[in-house]
This record gives sequence, structure tokens and C-alpha cells, in this order.
Amino acid sequence: PKVDNIVFMGMGEPADNADAVVPAVTTLVDRRMFGLAQSKVTISTVAPDPSAFATLGQAPAALAWSVHAVDNSLRRRLVPTTKHSMEELKQGLVQALSSRSNKLRRTMLEVALIEGVNDSDKDAKLLGAFSQSIMDEVAGSKVVVNLIPYNAIDHPTYRTPSMEKVMGFQKMVTDCGVLCYVRTTRGDEDSAACGQLATKKKRAVKK
Repeated sequence: PKVDNIVFMGMGEPADNADAVVPAVTTLVDRRMFGLAQSKVTISTVAPDPSAFATLGQAPAALAWSVHAVDNSLRRRLVPTTKHSMEELKQGLVQALSSRSNKLRRTMLEVALIEGVNDSDKDAKLLGAFSQSIMDEVAGSKVVVNLIPYNAIDHPTYRTPSMEKVMGFQKMVTDCGVLCYVRTTRGDEDSAACGQLATKKKRAVKK
């Protein structure tokens, strides 16, 4: 089938390889090359530092931020490489979006929901308010939240939240005036879903 949508994400952090990622995206959207629409190419980052958004924002593609939690202490727990506060990182995104064309001011905030960890009502309300604050600061911007139910990997404490809990979380974010979607899980029956492959491989090596 024809490829019409590409996302830079996964085990590698795009911001750590921006010198290759930005030219690659430029080639993908070049009408003389692959001719993909800019809106169909997305670069997803955990944002190692505030400048990551400006660096990756040089590419003619949509930006996505793997947030996972708005609370600073919780985010540091979920994203151990975090060195900056969420407010500092948000300002980096705000500045990057402000310098982009209107059609590229749409950004996605991604959250892997884990039962009892970051799926509380408080987490949902913080996420909704945080998302809305970005749109308030950047004229013409649009923030969409993408909820990703945790894919089980036999972790001793992490569990997938119930669909009822996920839907409740989604409603609270939506009630803040923010578009919020739930990603459909694919490949989990074969341990091939997002976040499962690396763990599976490590176990195989240990054996």
C-alpha cells in the first residue's frame, strides 16, 4: 500500500539526531521527491530540553510531545531523562510554535496511561489545563491530546487501565476544551505493540 503518513518516534529520540531527521523530513515532503503532505509527517519528542522544539521545528512537519504527565515529580519518574520543568519545556514549545506557519501550529501531546500512576482525575485536569494554556499563548495553534493505554509487558507494578477509566480521563480533558483521542492498540496480541518489542528482545537475550 502507498505510504501517506510517517511518524518519527520510538526507541530513538529525534532531537538527539536532528541533523539527520530535519533533512530527512525535508526530503519526504519535497514535491520532486516523495511529495508527502507536511501535515502527514510528524516528529515526536520527549523534549530533552526546551530548545529541542525549535531545533525539530525547522523541519516542515507537525510536532508531537511525549508528555506522559504534567506534574513535575511524576514526569521525572516516568521520563527519567527529564532535566527541565514542564513550564520550561512548555515555553520552548510555545516559542517554536509561534515562529511556525499557521498550518504547522497544530501539535499533539501524547500520554501513555498507566493504571494508578498517571490516570487520576487530577492528572486529567492538569493535562487539560496545560494543553489549553499552550493554545492561549500561541495564536492560531491547536493542541490535540493522544491517550495511549499502556501495553502490558508483565511489569510487576504497571498495568493497563480499564477502558472505562480511559474514557473517563478522555472526557475530563475534553471538558477543558481540548480535543482528546484514544489510540487504538495494534499488535499487543503478539507482544508487538508500542513499547513491547524492546522488552521482548531483552528477555530473549537473557535466556
